[in-house]
Amino acid sequence: MALHPVLEKVTARIIQRSRPSRGAYLAHLQAARMKGPQRGSLSCTNLAHGFAAFPANDKLALKEVRKPSVAIVSAYNDMLSAHQPFESFPKIIKDAVREAGAVAQFAGGVPAMCDGVTQGQPGMELSLFSRDAIAMGTAVALSHNMFDAALYLGVCDKIVPGLLIGALHFGHLPAVFVPAGPMTSGLSNKEKAAIRQRYAQGKATREELLEGEAQSYHGAGTCTFYGTANSNQMLMEVMGLHLPGAAFINPYTPLRDALTAAAAKRAAEITDQGNEYIPVGHVVDEKSIVNAIVALLATGGSTNHTLHLPAIAKAAGIVIDWDDFNDLSAVVPMLARIYPNGDADVNHFHAAGGTGFVIHELLKAGLLHDDVTTILGKGLSKHCAEPFLSADGKGVDFKSAPDQSADENVLRTAANAFSKDGGMVLVQGNLGRAIMKVSAVKPEHRSVEAPALVFNSQEDFMAAYKAGSLDRDFVAVIRFQGPRANGMPELHALTPALANLQDAGRKVALVTDGRMSGASGKVPAAIHVSPEILAGGPLGLVRDGDVIRLDAASGTLEALVASDVWHSRALAQADLSPNHIGMGRELFTMYRKSVCAAEGGATTFPLPSPIPTTVELHGGDNVGNTVPGSDEDFLINKKA
Repeated sequence: MALHPVLEKVTARIIQRSRPSRGAYLAHLQAARMKGPQRGSLSCTNLAHGFAAFPANDKLALKEVRKPSVAIVSAYNDMLSAHQPFESFPKIIKDAVREAGAVAQFAGGVPAMCDGVTQGQPGMELSLFSRDAIAMGTAVALSHNMFDAALYLGVCDKIVPGLLIGALHFGHLPAVFVPAGPMTSGLSNKEKAAIRQRYAQGKATREELLEGEAQSYHGAGTCTFYGTANSNQMLMEVMGLHLPGAAFINPYTPLRDALTAAAAKRAAEITDQGNEYIPVGHVVDEKSIVNAIVALLATGGSTNHTLHLPAIAKAAGIVIDWDDFNDLSAVVPMLARIYPNGDADVNHFHAAGGTGFVIHELLKAGLLHDDVTTILGKGLSKHCAEPFLSADGKGVDFKSAPDQSADENVLRTAANAFSKDGGMVLVQGNLGRAIMKVSAVKPEHRSVEAPALVFNSQEDFMAAYKAGSLDRDFVAVIRFQGPRANGMPELHALTPALANLQDAGRKVALVTDGRMSGASGKVPAAIHVSPEILAGGPLGLVRDGDVIRLDAASGTLEALVASDVWHSRALAQADLSPNHIGMGRELFTMYRKSVCAAEGGATTFPLPSPIPTTVELHGGDNVGNTVPGSDEDFLINKKA
């Protein structure tokens, strides 16, 4: 199937836009690459420290500096249900890597916080910045220079993007991402949402609410709705960083363990010491980033990835913006209905055909690039597959993904899609630029024109709601929620209240420089408004009573205020010091001061810049340490 012309156009402009920074990035990779195992650059003292505590056979292999060493970087903790299964993965990985003739070492752990625990709490103001902290933690884990490949164990919201950003700064190393899988289905997401709305109305007790939540989030594994965590897993598969079909296999099952072992062996096979050298910096390129955007749109994924994908792309020297999302969304059909865009959970989605089906359909429609490199080699079509336990119960057999959906209420072909577009639009006007997810918003609610009610926090909004003063048509403007102000927390706690007002017949909408959530739902919301007020953003000019027009169809976000009045106003001010102290927030001052705009990924890391000729990036024998390369220059199928 020929590529869709919009896919070709968007890809071409990203390649052109990124040419200087991508060239600099590839030069960094070439400079860091060594002849022989990475640890060959270490002194005897360095190396002895690196294997001192290892078993004799592994120590011998490391001492001989011939066999590859695979790093394990894990976001394990046993509070996050999605990450609790990682406790048992290192042993599985080490045993599998030994079978492959290499050695695996646990290189380091990175922090992993749960937005489900911190929603509406002060700790939520650390959430987005934890992504950059995780990237830095990944760099620390790999800084010992002992490793020839790495396995990254992570699932949830900021954790996978942080791990990938860190991995891309060691882009000369192969990287395989290892998921833990979703929890089994419990109370349906639809029932859970109904209890939340009844509680917000005072019609359910706290005990009833807690019981409903506990029945929904009931065991080990990822939450089963299609928020940021499960969107992460979809994207890792479409970008070719997972084994096919690995994302949505439940934890503590034989197939889950077999996939983990297979991922470990694959990491050992694709080091620079073998015949297939596949560094992550060449897996993640302009085409794979476009593929990620398309898959996000086709499955109704999390709006948080309008922040994470630009940050990931930037780490690889690639520049994308919200126009790219918007243009692709206009032509990418919606193939999946997973909560909050439908009633099904990710287990149902996987059973209906899952990721392999989605990749197959999008390739067939000319909406994905097949000519990309994945951890399996050349061609995304290799990931149109589904894993099964082998006959001996120890390995994995991959079979072709189904070409028909097992449930068209959940998953459909491109020819019979739920909608002709991806349901995510760019809205802009005199209030700035923002993202609006409409895939779960009914058409009659996608345009709202109503007076503004301005709040400086979600707590102020909820106080007004509980006081009964919001029973009217209005646009809630929640300001001072951007990354510079308070770390850009999610405002998901507002959803039940706004949904109740909408259900009661009121025309309501949300406009904010904060985030809404990977679970953004049925209420129209213009989020991530950029620039934020602390960067001079015009959201600070809005006053109570200003009529706000939010229209997804025309892409409009504007205050209907006379120009002379608008330009005579001063930006609103607020005392944000209470948001900067307590719960560790004072430690993140440097992030708030140096973070870039939301459209740039709300990250503190710059684009790659050219390597000064006087700088040596590697202590060992470099290969072309100042010569810019290209993806084709790297030896993907290296001859011995």
